[in-house]
Amino acid sequence: MTGLLAATTSAADKRAAFRAGLNSTRIQRIPGAFNPLVATLIQEIGFEGVYISGAVLSADLGLPDIGLTTLTEVAGRGQQIARVTDLPVLIDADTGFGEPMSAARTVTVMEDAGIAGLHLEDQVNPKRCGHLDGKAVVPVEDMVRRLRAAVSARRDPNFVLCARTDAAGIEGIDAAIDRARAYAEAGADLIFTEALSTAADFEKFRAAVPIPLLANMTEFGKSELLSAQTLEAIGYNAVIYPVTTLRLAMHAAESGLREILATGTQAALLDRMQHRSRLYELLQYERYNEFDSEIYNFTLGRNQ
Repeated sequence: MTGLLAATTSAADKRAAFRAGLNSTRIQRIPGAFNPLVATLIQEIGFEGVYISGAVLSADLGLPDIGLTTLTEVAGRGQQIARVTDLPVLIDADTGFGEPMSAARTVTVMEDAGIAGLHLEDQVNPKRCGHLDGKAVVPVEDMVRRLRAAVSARRDPNFVLCARTDAAGIEGIDAAIDRARAYAEAGADLIFTEALSTAADFEKFRAAVPIPLLANMTEFGKSELLSAQTLEAIGYNAVIYPVTTLRLAMHAAESGLREILATGTQAALLDRMQHRSRLYELLQYERYNEFDSEIYNFTLGRNQ
């Protein structure tokens, strides 16, 4: 049964691995998973972590990314995904779902859900997608209080608290650097600067901030899509691909549905589908059959 119904690696060990990875010389590549099955695939292919995007979770619920999701919804999906993977899971906790005390509670709930780390952002609530215009950020002092509350609630010292700043596109990179330094002093373990544009921007940030840094390589946004190798050479410690798997899946689903509507059959789509045998392989179907046989390996006599 080991590794069948749940991951074999404990939450504590995943957090220790995440922190060790951030402190290593190798960049941690962390694609987004929109469900547990995708997280299983991310692990099998060989990435270092799994990311859960607030924008993706909102979209999955048919909602825009403007802070409508609740702590319960986000933590529930986080627990479902963390359960199936031995990789550390980093989750988007938006602005902490309320005031500083809410941010503190968010940390305890995410720890209990088996998450390895979360990021809190300095946007005004209700927030919006980090690559859209018209964002607003709270005063530095408010975000520092938010972070300090989160730090105070942490029980596992290896649980990674990441501070995201959206100030670069509003106040400029220098202001964002000042914020990042203040957030590091408040106890953040990792800094996520949203919507940087060029490699030079990433280099400037790396030179100015003394703690681990996370890059967001989301598509169709404000950032140049830099390779993991380039980011590692600059000195970044982690990179997320938050919406990539959802965009791939939705594009394929839309294309396939239009084909069925137009032709009345999915026959021409079979070579674009995951085969049943591959799905069963990911789900370890044969191991479940073996387990079932071992449990129900008796026969009933006439008088039983």
